[in-house]
Amino acid sequence: TDWQQSIALDGEVGDFIVFARKERKRDNYSGNDWYLGAVTDENARTIEIKLDFLDKDKQFEAQIYQDGKNAEWKNNPYDLSIEKRTVTASDKLTLKLATSGGTAIRFKAL
Repeated sequence: TDWQQSIALDGEVGDFIVFARKERKRDNYSGNDWYLGAVTDENARTIEIKLDFLDKDKQFEAQIYQDGKNAEWKNNPYDLSIEKRTVTASDKLTLKLATSGGTAIRFKAL
């Protein structure tokens, strides 16, 4: 994807990062969808993220791919949780990152 905008939402150098990117309008891309990625080091953590970077006048389907409740990089690295929910710019999401884990979210404009 060709990005129109990139925003660092949270992070600590060497520990974790949460980043959001908005796609650029071209070819089959609407230019309305956002993507969020989060990764952490060897420490599991819970991070609350405000979705105020999303377009204020739109609803989005959040397609969330995150570590499952039993995920752990060494013994259970493939435990995965997938869910969808409708969100707006006034919402917050709680990201639960397993040890050396992460989250990926597509915010599809509705």
